[in-house]
Amino acid sequence: MSEDYPRTQADFEEQFSTEKACRDYLIRLRWPDGFACPRCSGRAVWEDSRQRLICGACGCQTTVTSGTIFHRTRKSLRLWFQAAWWLTAQKNGASALGLQRLLGLGQYKTAWTWLHKLRRAMVRPGRDRLSGRVEVDETYVGGPASGAPGRRLGALQSLVLVAAEEAGTGIGRIRLRRAADASAASLEAFIQEAVEPGSVVRTDGWPGYARLPSLGYQHEVVVTGGDEQLVSGHFPRVHRVASLLKRWLLGTHQGAVKPSYLDYYLDEFTFRFNRRTSRSRGKLFRRLLEQAVAVDPAPLPQLRSAARAKILKAGSD
Repeated sequence: MSEDYPRTQADFEEQFSTEKACRDYLIRLRWPDGFACPRCSGRAVWEDSRQRLICGACGCQTTVTSGTIFHRTRKSLRLWFQAAWWLTAQKNGASALGLQRLLGLGQYKTAWTWLHKLRRAMVRPGRDRLSGRVEVDETYVGGPASGAPGRRLGALQSLVLVAAEEAGTGIGRIRLRRAADASAASLEAFIQEAVEPGSVVRTDGWPGYARLPSLGYQHEVVVTGGDEQLVSGHFPRVHRVASLLKRWLLGTHQGAVKPSYLDYYLDEFTFRFNRRTSRSRGKLFRRLLEQAVAVDPAPLPQLRSAARAKILKAGSD
């Protein structure tokens, strides 16, 4: 299974030329050790004429798409696979209009929803936290270049928290999250979610970070006094990531990203950045589908409510 992915466009078209081929691939991704009944964990299974998987032990009926982002889709899996392949093949991100044109979808909303579902799948459940030495800072997306006094949000701005592992002189993995504010509650919630306890967390002197030692982190503070040159010099990784993020949002999406949906774009940027050294688009495609069958369904209303809940949670933790 480790090598089970298409290498080229021609490989992709040949490997997934039928609906059955797509379904069989998802089955292998969802149950790499063989089918396990969601009710009784039974291994015996047979498939009926409607592609339902019937447990031989308890009779439970399921499908390979049940409980995944493909749940109850009315479109073919071949179209979904084409969308996932195209999304991972885009070096600088993808737009809903581009996907609509590629797949010949009748409605822009369908393409927009599909992209957000796939972006949601880019966050692997239970993913490892950053570790070692980690830089943490905040940046503002949208609106004026700098934030309002006291790190309050200005008009049309979103606050994005950035964590970047040190990898020698370079950047390792990253984590991004939108937050309601730069309060201790928001910053601590982000760091606990993104960084392994025991790691060295390097921040500026903002009071919101003061309690990190009590949470099990080694806290390294650099007092910059708000000097932009000092900040950039002492936190080169997070500032590089922030700069690339803003350039990507502007270049790929022309900056037209609503704050309420920003988290999904942050997920896509993180997915792409953390796999930037991958030489194979096919591996990224496979990884995305692996995560797509591990993520709960997300109908459009749920996508919208989840986007709102993320910012509320960030401000209330």
